[in-house]
Formats: sequence, structure tokens, C-alpha cells
Amino acid sequence: MSIAYAALNPTANILDRAETFETATVSLDRLRVGAHARVLAVKGEGAVARRLMEMGVVPGAPVRVVKCAPLGDPLEVRVRNYHLALRRSEAQTISVVLES
Repeated sequence: MSIAYAALNPTANILDRAETFETATVSLDRLRVGAHARVLAVKGEGAVARRLMEMGVVPGAPVRVVKCAPLGDPLEVRVRNYHLALRRSEAQTISVVLES
């Protein structure tokens, strides 16, 4: 992949890294508190997936798990410099790539 293409298409770069490091690709609900990642894909269908993407959960967006409720649901995540509460079932539909 050329450098110019990678600069113009950051999603392709993330996809290449995800294919190279398959163990680093997980669903958002599997991340620990404080873990930094980038969104790879939203796999859900229908209104929920569309609404997540409208709120900024799109491929390439940085995401960090801020905290988790005492019983494990919901999760508080930080996406594009704002906080978002997600049900664990919604977070399972979001694939992410861990960042080091």
C-alpha cells in the first residue's frame, strides 16, 4: 500500500493492521477499563447500528473504555472526545483494534 493511499484512507490502514494482528481485534465489550482502541466495524443491523454510527462510532474513530457499572452493564466509553453509555449487547456489535 502506498503512503499517499494510507494517508487518504486511514480505515484501510486500520484494516491492514487488524489482519496482521488478529489477536488484537476484539469486540468493544471485551476491553478492560482504560484500554485504548480504534473502531474497526459496526456489525449490527437496523436502527441501533445506524444510531451508533450517527453518534460517531464509525470505522477509524478512537474509543476508550472509561468505566463499567457494578453489575457489568452499561459501559461508559469515550468516543471522539465525548462520553457515551452503551449496553453490553450494543458494545458486542462493535469490532475494535487495540492500540498500544
